[in-house]
Amino acid sequence: MIRLKIERSPIFSRIQKDETLSKGSPSIEKLPSYGGQALIEGVLMRGAHAVAAAMRAPDGKIVIHTEALTGIYTSRWIKIPFVRGLVALWDALGLGMRYLTMAANLQSEEDEKLEGRALTLTLVGSMLFAVAIFFALPAFLGYLTEWLLGFSNWWSNLAEGLIRLVIVVGYIWLIGRMPEIQRVFSYHGAEHKTINAYEAGVDLTVENVSKQSLEHPRCGTAFMLTLVLFSVVVFTLIGPLPPFWRIASRVIAVPLLAGLAYEYIRWTARNLDSPLVRLLIRPNLALQSLTTNQPDGPIIEVAITAFQAMLEKETELAALKTTVPAIEARPLPTSSD
Repeated sequence: MIRLKIERSPIFSRIQKDETLSKGSPSIEKLPSYGGQALIEGVLMRGAHAVAAAMRAPDGKIVIHTEALTGIYTSRWIKIPFVRGLVALWDALGLGMRYLTMAANLQSEEDEKLEGRALTLTLVGSMLFAVAIFFALPAFLGYLTEWLLGFSNWWSNLAEGLIRLVIVVGYIWLIGRMPEIQRVFSYHGAEHKTINAYEAGVDLTVENVSKQSLEHPRCGTAFMLTLVLFSVVVFTLIGPLPPFWRIASRVIAVPLLAGLAYEYIRWTARNLDSPLVRLLIRPNLALQSLTTNQPDGPIIEVAITAFQAMLEKETELAALKTTVPAIEARPLPTSSD
């Protein structure tokens, strides 16, 4: 098997063959694609077969939760282009919200925990708010440009897309001014740095991880921006619609846009050596400056713990299922200096 030498640039990681190796080997081993999400005082890390979360409890201890990915994550649907984009959307909405709730409850008193009916109402309310603000409202304002300003359908759809982009970026910037969210963005930065360190082939220590880039091409922020930009093209192609169906179509088209955005992000992540791809992803990387902050040592320690726990869970699953390739877990750092 070919050995790999992984070089690190400020933004991109790329795998190259060691010049001393023999040529003509049949295959090159590729690193798995890992992802994650910032939580309240914690980090969620997801692999191909397992997910793990590490959260800093109020007493300073790190609480770890791991589980195997089952159901839709292991079905044949996850391999179908465009359909797997819906899995990514469900991953963000379903799995992500569940662990966000778990992390929030860890920081709350017993009588303040979100559960039962209160939790359901909060989740449903959050989803309705997101659909209303990021899809229905721009569609309505776009329609007003036709009615009040006499815009053509093409210009109206373009105006709608620009309005949606301004709302998304403005919303991220606005909540990023809140101290609590700034800390969440620090955990987001630690998640990126940890994955970058692993993909760069360095040991997962606080010192090594802190040197890595805050940017990562597979970030959920990139997925969201790509979805918004694709919406301009798709909604323009749909053409003129009555007001009700114009707004309804924006909501109905979300799964389609998620599939397109996922495939685009997947394609760019696999072709980072291309100058064209590097140019195309610059807007996505730039937007990450709003959603990531430089983490301190204890925050990085939490991210490393989550990533290591995920790797160990995947190794455990590999021992149970010989069809799952084993992944070597690296030892946790002994300090958080």
